[in-house]
Amino acid sequence: MASKRGFSGQRNKSGAIRVPLAALLFLFILTTLVFISPRGIRTTIPKDIPNGSNKQIAGWRERLAMQHLKSLFSKEVIETITANIDNSEPWSLDFVRKNHLSSSWKIDGLDVASTNDTTFTEPNQTASDVEQGSSQVEQENVSLAGNLPTGVKHPNAEHSQLLDTPAKLVRRQLREKRREKRATELVQQDDEAIIKLENAAIERSKAVDSAVLGKYSIWRRDIDSENSDSTVRLMRDQMIMARVYSGIANANNKLNLYQELLARLKESQRAVGEATADTDLPHSAAERIKAMGQVLSKAREELYDCKLVTRKLRAMLQSADEQVRSLKKQSTFLSQLAAKTVPNGIHCLSMRLTIGYYLLPLEKRKFPKSENLEDPNLYHYALFSDNVLAASVVVNSTVTNAKEPEKHVFHLVTDKLNFGAMNMWFLLNPPGKATIHVENVDDFKWLNSSYCPVLKQLESAAMKEYYFKAAHPTTLSASSSNLKYRNPKYLSMLNHLRFYLPQVYPKLDKILFLDDDIVVQKDLTGLWSIDLHGKVNGAVETCGESFHRFDKYLNFSNPHIARNFDPNACGWAYGMNIFDLNEWKKKDITGIYHRWQTMNEDRVLWKLGTLPPGLITFYRLTHALDKSWHVLGLGYNPSVDRNEIDGAAVIHYNGNMKPWLELAMTKYRPYWTKYIKYDHPYVRNCNLSE
Repeated sequence: MASKRGFSGQRNKSGAIRVPLAALLFLFILTTLVFISPRGIRTTIPKDIPNGSNKQIAGWRERLAMQHLKSLFSKEVIETITANIDNSEPWSLDFVRKNHLSSSWKIDGLDVASTNDTTFTEPNQTASDVEQGSSQVEQENVSLAGNLPTGVKHPNAEHSQLLDTPAKLVRRQLREKRREKRATELVQQDDEAIIKLENAAIERSKAVDSAVLGKYSIWRRDIDSENSDSTVRLMRDQMIMARVYSGIANANNKLNLYQELLARLKESQRAVGEATADTDLPHSAAERIKAMGQVLSKAREELYDCKLVTRKLRAMLQSADEQVRSLKKQSTFLSQLAAKTVPNGIHCLSMRLTIGYYLLPLEKRKFPKSENLEDPNLYHYALFSDNVLAASVVVNSTVTNAKEPEKHVFHLVTDKLNFGAMNMWFLLNPPGKATIHVENVDDFKWLNSSYCPVLKQLESAAMKEYYFKAAHPTTLSASSSNLKYRNPKYLSMLNHLRFYLPQVYPKLDKILFLDDDIVVQKDLTGLWSIDLHGKVNGAVETCGESFHRFDKYLNFSNPHIARNFDPNACGWAYGMNIFDLNEWKKKDITGIYHRWQTMNEDRVLWKLGTLPPGLITFYRLTHALDKSWHVLGLGYNPSVDRNEIDGAAVIHYNGNMKPWLELAMTKYRPYWTKYIKYDHPYVRNCNLSE
């Protein structure tokens, strides 16, 4: 008995487990069917319902399905299903952007809401409208109930309890308004991003120098067809093969074919000329191509030898390569030569101003406010130049952007050739409330060969031979790669005067040194308040990861250089430097310069110039300024960031492409020309124009 009872209990226990599993499986299948096809529950339609309205039948089926679902889900789930009972598809932001009916989130595919089974209201619908709509639904349900057979309970009798209350409708309206606001913000952010991208593209297009790019610009692919120069390339290829076969024909004594090839070659050369596109070719180009093709076909039949043609093409390639190298050297020579020259307009201006100055009586040759020249409480600038127009731009741009121009004092030093012109210009065009004074470097009698090593070296026979020997190799030879270091500016004491600032201005505490190829764009008085931390020179560093470091300027194979300096030390720029003259005197900067300059008499430590001795003299005595004070490269680098240029206090045209030369890059020149008075009689008479 015990064993039977135990068996029976075990059996009942197993049965109790199997029944819930079956029920859960049934519920899972039923729920899946309901969600996949909410209107797919099939039921028989009572025969007593009339066939007049399909809408009533569909509504009755839907309400009957809701009755079944109510027994399976909680009230909250039923409300969610009821609120989303429409024939809706996934929501889409693209649909919102393409259809500007409303800025709120829309439901794709929802065209007309059913008036029988929806409780959705517009955001601006009032509570009374909602109640009125609810009463209409109840009336429809009552009318529909009259058509049902006896004993059948109307489905909406219980569903009416699930209708949204006015409070819920108000909350729904608030949610809709938040969705509208969020959608509007997203669309607005997207539009702002598109506008920013368009503006950035416009700025990049402004940086393209059309004068340099010419016809082969980055926009050519958008304007011309892909094969716009295919005919030109074909003719040039024919000319190359004509040269090859003419050489072979001449070597094989095929004189008739040789003469014919030369004749066709000359015709093609005249037709192509300087053409770079098919539109530049004459109308006879097609005939020239046909005639040349016939001659080349004939030459191929008579003279073709694969090895011989290959050898000829290789020889032509080597010859072209040598010609390219020669042209590069010639280009370097011409660019260096152009950098040395003075344009006719500036030379004319200097001569006319000089004549005008020496026609003035002595009492009219003096500048006012001479008492400011030695006042250490003012802002003093040192400018050494022999270019009248360039000096005028530096002074004019500085005064124009100064907050207190009456506190600014300019000390100009020039040579005796331009002394009269420099004085006359600023007498005719005084710098507003600022003070200016012009001096002649030849009047510094203490600056002689017994004191200055550079002047002493210039008197040596070796230096004279280097600079002035008539039989010196031309710049087109390989031995003249250092042509730029024989620029006359390296012989001028105006270039080396920067190492004697305390001697020139003994009563000043600080002075700002400016080159004549810069433009000032902001007030510079903030430089005087920068703490140099006991150092002498404040300058902007120019080094990157592997360039503009000491090993580029100095000869580290020399033991004196290798022992005293770090090859990876960062270089800095001349052009805008704030000097503490008191610290200069304490550390005897001029004495350090003299010592190293004397050691470099044979140019074994560095090549000529003032930057290498400057790096040595101010080694570990230079305070790095923020890069926005001084932006360089406008005289050689076509890709300087325009934002950096616009945000710089000083921009520097260092390099050969000075803004007053025809070599200047056109996109950088307006920063310089806007400070020139082109309507001035002297400027106009010398044909100087923008």
